[in-house]
Amino acid sequence: MEKVKILLVEDDPQLGFVVKEGLEQNGYKVDLFENGKLALDHFIQSPAMICLVDVMMPVMDGFTLVKKLRELDPHVPVLLLTAKGLKEDKIEGFKSGADDYLVKPFSMEELLMRINVFLNRNRKNNLGDVQQNQLIGKYSFNHNNMELSKDGKIIRLTRKEGELMHMLLTQQGKLIKRETLLIKIWGNDDYFAGRSMDVYISKLRKYLKEDSSLEIINYHGTGFMLQENK
Repeated sequence: MEKVKILLVEDDPQLGFVVKEGLEQNGYKVDLFENGKLALDHFIQSPAMICLVDVMMPVMDGFTLVKKLRELDPHVPVLLLTAKGLKEDKIEGFKSGADDYLVKPFSMEELLMRINVFLNRNRKNNLGDVQQNQLIGKYSFNHNNMELSKDGKIIRLTRKEGELMHMLLTQQGKLIKRETLLIKIWGNDDYFAGRSMDVYISKLRKYLKEDSSLEIINYHGTGFMLQENK
């Protein structure tokens, strides 16, 4: 069975070595780079299944790297490794496209747990047990490919955008509580995950704006509902 390949970007040589060795001992194949530019060049030639990205790096910082990785692959799971505890940095990480963050110092057990969560989500998405196409207004959404299309124009959604769209479509016309969406998609319902979800809701509204009959209604402090006004 082919090993899961992980891209690790960490400018601290000692920490990078320790994390790489720990992951390899647990059966992963790890490509380690000390700056974002080298990591990006490698990812273009040899994409990884999961990316672990330090925030503070020379040449290209983690936020910039995540944005560029998202342009290349909207679906690859990205975990930010940060020594910063400021909420602004965590929010910036979510805005750049990161799926989650891990604050240094962290244990190998916690890192392995986060990686397993990503892998389990990918397996579920690849089972093909969801409806191939969901229709709403003038749009069609393909959950397997995370593609939203209208009149031949295709928008590729990130994994979180796609999961959020899928849940809203599945419960169309019904209120979905914030905590339900957060636990299901983000894995927790803390402040930072909530801010991240609000960003993604805004993105989905922009994607759907060409059909004026569609509306994502925000019930303040309670949840969201996707509605088609006919």
